[in-house]
Parts: sequence; C-alpha cells; structure tokens
Amino acid sequence: MEEKILNITICLGSSCFSRGNKDIVDAIQEYLEDIEMKEKTNFKGGHCFGNCAEGPIMIVNGKTFKSVNPETAITAIDSMLNA
Repeated sequence: MEEKILNITICLGSSCFSRGNKDIVDAIQEYLEDIEMKEKTNFKGGHCFGNCAEGPIMIVNGKTFKSVNPETAITAIDSMLNA
C-alpha cells in the first residue's frame, strides 16, 4: 500500500488571521501528532491566496478548502488521507 504524504498550506494573511487561523494551525498540529502523520506532512503557511472573503483558506495536496475552522480542517485532512 502506498504511504500517504500530505502537503498542507494555510493562509497566514491578516484577513485569515483575524478569522481564527491560529486556532486552525494549533488543531492541525495536534491532530497530525495524534494520527502519527507529523513526520509525513509538509505543513507551512502561505501569504494571501486572493480569496480573503472566503477565508481562512487551506490547501491540502493541491485542493483548496475555504472558510475552514478547526473541525472542517480536520475533516478535509481526513478526506485527503482516505482519497
């Protein structure tokens, strides 16, 4: 079975920051540790993806997720792991 590698980028622009991306970053980091994926994930911040009104924005393996919160971010990661 092929081992999954995750590439996660979350917007760290001021609009997404004001909408709670710090809580999302914390939740993702904790979740990656819980499922033992921290070492198999490239998790980084990006600066403004141009969709400020739909933020926070997160990109997982090339797929964009809009208006994420801690819970929907985890659901998105799970969906990409099970794809």
